[in-house]
Amino acid sequence: MMPTRIVFIRHGETDWNRIKRIQGHIDIPLNETGLEQARRIAARMARDAGAGRGVDAIYASDLMRARQTAEPTVAALGLSLKLQPGLRERAYGVFQGHNSDEIADRYPDAYAVWQTRDPGFAPEGGESPRVFYHRVLHAVAQIAAEHPDGRIVCVTHGGVLDCVYRCARGLALDAPRDYPLLNASLNSVQWDEAGRASIVEWGDVAHLEGASADDGLAVAKGVDRK
Repeated sequence: MMPTRIVFIRHGETDWNRIKRIQGHIDIPLNETGLEQARRIAARMARDAGAGRGVDAIYASDLMRARQTAEPTVAALGLSLKLQPGLRERAYGVFQGHNSDEIADRYPDAYAVWQTRDPGFAPEGGESPRVFYHRVLHAVAQIAAEHPDGRIVCVTHGGVLDCVYRCARGLALDAPRDYPLLNASLNSVQWDEAGRASIVEWGDVAHLEGASADDGLAVAKGVDRK
């Protein structure tokens, strides 16, 4: 069985991305910049398809910011959108809706544990990095198994891209991040039937003709999964 080529696309910009506020499972829409980024992704994918690099299926997280990012590409390529809740961002529980400073003020004990990057730590009502990681990999493995030797798109979130990158590079969940998770970026990965991933290309934003936000690579404060 041949590996599946998966193009992981992080959703376009939201207003909360700009102010470093954790979204998690809160259903925040794209802002105007994000909507334009989604249109540019669609134009890029249409050009690629015209050059013989089409896709067999498009999946997306069921959260609004991912759906809105995927919809122009779905229309441009004439495909249906397959929603996959397993591609959702990590659930941050009581941390959602707050920035790092607000979390430190409201939940000082939980904040202190969060800063240790303990893979087993989950905010009240949320997921731990370990649970999130396995949830994401299970969802991606299911998708890949349905499209052996195919080329598919998964429109998702920064935290999901983080899990994919760590899987491909063999990085521990508590290792600091030094790689980008850019809004509206294309990140291509080969995924085989054994669940082994290898990165083909990462952080491609040539279609945007400009810079893309990464929520500041705010790893020191733990806010690296939006």
